Amino acid sequence: MDNVYWHKRATAAIPGGVNSPVRAFGGVGGTPLFVKAGKGALIYSADGREYVDFCCSWGAMILGHARAEIVDAIAKRAAGGTTFGIATPDEVVFAEKVLGFLPTGWKLRAVSSGTEAVMTALRLARGVTGRDIIVKFEGCYHGHSDAMLVKGGSGLLTGAVASSGGVPAGAVEDTVCLPYNDTEAARRFFATRGSDVAAVIVEPVAGNMGLVKPVPGFLEALREETKRAGALLICDEVINAFRFCLGAWSDKIAGVAADIVTLGKIVGGGLPLAAVAARAEIMDRLAPEGNVYQAGTLAGNPLAVAAGLRTLELLGNERPYGRMAELAKTLEEGLEAEFRRKGLPMSVGREGGVFTIFARPQPPADMAQAMASDGALYARLFHRLYEDGVYIAPSRFEVNFVSAAHGEGDIARVIESVKRF
Repeated sequence: MDNVYWHKRATAAIPGGVNSPVRAFGGVGGTPLFVKAGKGALIYSADGREYVDFCCSWGAMILGHARAEIVDAIAKRAAGGTTFGIATPDEVVFAEKVLGFLPTGWKLRAVSSGTEAVMTALRLARGVTGRDIIVKFEGCYHGHSDAMLVKGGSGLLTGAVASSGGVPAGAVEDTVCLPYNDTEAARRFFATRGSDVAAVIVEPVAGNMGLVKPVPGFLEALREETKRAGALLICDEVINAFRFCLGAWSDKIAGVAADIVTLGKIVGGGLPLAAVAARAEIMDRLAPEGNVYQAGTLAGNPLAVAAGLRTLELLGNERPYGRMAELAKTLEEGLEAEFRRKGLPMSVGREGGVFTIFARPQPPADMAQAMASDGALYARLFHRLYEDGVYIAPSRFEVNFVSAAHGEGDIARVIESVKRF
């Protein structure tokens, strides 16, 4: 039974045949991939084909698929019960572990998804400041809560949708969207409306219009303006945190002190787990201590906590970041050389072990430039790689990940495929 069979069966039971839109191959065409297993850097399709996987569950599988130590941790925890809806010692240990990589004096609340972490962060910021306005940036995706579905990148860009049906006007009237990397636009807005702003939320390294790095001074300006206005700076690090270093990218690499960070993906070790963290005086505004309500039956789920703890322990012991970055750099240089040799208007945007192949001569600096990339050319490249057993993001607006399980042979396989493109 192949992908066509499963897609036909899926469309009869699941809207569009997928449980998340980017899986639908809407940006590249063709039948979506159905995966039955994964091991290390490889995944295996329903029809038995093998692929080198650079999706890595959108970054969560930093150590590769089915890492033995993590599988063992999940199995041992499952044998003692999977969920209780009651506090467990392990979730305390998990919070302490994560906080050990964040600024001192912070606290953490575990939730089940990045979307939920952002919802909590926004509510918390509004509760703390007593203000309503949230500033976000074009092309930055912060989950699918109503207030954030404004020029949110990712699947919204792939489907050529600027917002979403079912979102009432009132839900977004207090969301202001500015161009990413436009420092002057941010300063102008704060000059006139700064006293109304509860928070600015930003992906420090944007990952939902392809990989777009902040220009020098952009994040620093956001920090300066929010502090001056008495607003909070929220760094959405659901993708960024623990991907480039042990901790938050904004803190450890950019040196920008956020008021609140949202975490996800890697901290769950491949299971549904995310978190919101901030200084104690901010976090203590959450119920039951404060008047900002948030709850979740599966928050701090024992299985996810076990997987997350083991992942963070392995990352701390093995420190794979330098090697992942070197492999991605080799890939970047090899692809750029092939693009130049063939005269293709294509480029690679990269930060550490994360990369996007852009169908435009230079990596973009904002959403308008990302939108100008050639979707048809990207789709052709995607299918060349796909035919050769390499799986990259089925959207030109997503990022790809080199994991600790990838090796030089996997990188060479990509470059060899592009040589045949």
